[in-house]
Amino acid sequence: MAIAEGRTLPFSGPETIDAAALETFGYDGPEQSIVTETREFSAVCPYSGLPDYALLRVTYTPSDRCIELKSLKYYVMSYRSVGIFQEHATARIAEDLFRVLQPRHLAVTTVYNVRGGFETTCTVEKKS
Repeated sequence: MAIAEGRTLPFSGPETIDAAALETFGYDGPEQSIVTETREFSAVCPYSGLPDYALLRVTYTPSDRCIELKSLKYYVMSYRSVGIFQEHATARIAEDLFRVLQPRHLAVTTVYNVRGGFETTCTVEKKS
């Protein structure tokens, strides 16, 4: 069955991303690199409304805060119905995490599932 040209599924805008869900806890240990990742990241193509799925990897060196993982899960889930380009989603995640963590170093990488024959990987790095 063909979908009519110009047809899209409904989605919300980036203003619905729930950055307020992000929580941290204090850290006073040695310098270390922390890596957390999920294969459950999804957002929506702003052209079609169809889902984009990706591996999301967050790597950071904390200064005095670490991300609380349940809050990160809620934050990531808030993207599920958001129409946002892959590159913009990666940048927004990096900005939000950098703001709450104030880490020494942060890298956010998304590796999107193949769409139209292309696999897309986006990485944003930020340093204090």
